[in-house]
Amino acid sequence: MSEIGALRIGAFSRAVVWRSWRRVAIVAMLLGLALVACLSLGKVPLPPHELRAALMAPGSDIGLIVWQLRLPRTLLGVMAGGALALSGWLLQQVVRNPLASPDTLGVTGGASAGAVCYLAFLASTLGSTWLPLAAATGALTAVGLVYAMAWQQGVTPLRLVLMGIGLSAMLAAVTTFVLLSSPLSTTLSAYVWLTGSVYGSNWTEVLRLASWFAGALLMMVPLMRFALLASLDDALAVGIGVRVQLSRGTLTLLAAGLAGIAVAWGGAIAFVGLVAPHLARRLVPGPGAAQIVMASMIGSVMVILADLLGRTLFLPLDLPAGIFVAAVGAPFFLGLLIWQVR
Repeated sequence: MSEIGALRIGAFSRAVVWRSWRRVAIVAMLLGLALVACLSLGKVPLPPHELRAALMAPGSDIGLIVWQLRLPRTLLGVMAGGALALSGWLLQQVVRNPLASPDTLGVTGGASAGAVCYLAFLASTLGSTWLPLAAATGALTAVGLVYAMAWQQGVTPLRLVLMGIGLSAMLAAVTTFVLLSSPLSTTLSAYVWLTGSVYGSNWTEVLRLASWFAGALLMMVPLMRFALLASLDDALAVGIGVRVQLSRGTLTLLAAGLAGIAVAWGGAIAFVGLVAPHLARRLVPGPGAAQIVMASMIGSVMVILADLLGRTLFLPLDLPAGIFVAAVGAPFFLGLLIWQVR
């Protein structure tokens, strides 16, 4: 069978690289196995027959463990990891650099600063309900500042990266200052959130994140053409009719929104937006829908497996997932940086 086929639905026609989608299917099966493992393993391990019984009887004791404790945090991890990976993929396309990610362009720093300021000054009166909104607002504000500072008769990828790194350092200083000035209880809560954790997730949070994530995906679909062309040289893109500055700004804003909603509900989980898109490009070399789906699934697998390790390796402790993502992501980042230099 030919490796390249065509998908036709009425007037719609699209070339399909079957090898890429076979790899996507393999990773989808790995994601399914990871989901089963997250629901089965924990302080109370559930064999396959007990897991099946728990899924069929939500009101039972083991059903409570699966439906109210494990399933919400697993689904939240799937969506947070997928959103971070998609954000990283978009930013790497816009910046044309595999080292770009929400962490290096100030998105995560803005979300962290917004969340910490909310916890320090507003949480005592408003509660934790508005924490996701504060984090998302911080992320979007940081991107707006980066874009404004990088603007000089347009924005270039290099200026975006340099301004993002500088603003990230400044926001980290603001976050540290607020933490040092806050009560101990606020500082402890903020540190757990800054590390990245889906602990204590509930169905309300899952539904809210799902609604925002679905909205971001609907916005992403019509922009995919521009995302695939974003890696072209500016002159070449203009030559084929792309409004470079408009598409670059729109894609950057969408990437910030995806990272903002992920960080808002899952905490500042680092390196997912860097590692997942890079692995997807290795597994699916050609840019397209298969590569995007691959990146999203790899991000989801990273987060839920990290959460599984955090709540099973050191029982009775429940460690934040961000610790284990960073343990894998930091060496990967250093290796990627050395490879880029060489």
